Amino acid sequence: MYKQYIACLNARAWNELGEFVAADVVHNERPLGVYGYRAMLEENVRDIPDLYFNADIDVANASHVASRLRFDCTPAQEFLGVPVNGRRVVFHEHAFYTLRAGKIAEVFSVIDKTAVEAQVRR
Repeated sequence: MYKQYIACLNARAWNELGEFVAADVVHNERPLGVYGYRAMLEENVRDIPDLYFNADIDVANASHVASRLRFDCTPAQEFLGVPVNGRRVVFHEHAFYTLRAGKIAEVFSVIDKTAVEAQVRR
């Protein structure tokens, strides 16, 4: 399921998002619902047009998924408060998902902002 979810994100198949994400999904303790979650992802893609989700480490059981996502992309403007402005950056996101009835019900994620800052300073 998680690999199909990542494929859905990379295909920008937003209409299929509800197959993987619960209607009342919560992200970092913010109740977004599937439509708010979709809006968040669409905003990410607007800000980073070449955004590609590469899950390079996954650990899963029936109720949880932990994933290390690798991104190699060029944010168009400021990203995480860092003036990237079209520079290519590589960073990781660590995401922890709670599943309910086979769908993502809750997400906790942390992006390695320090890695982005270090690349911009160079």
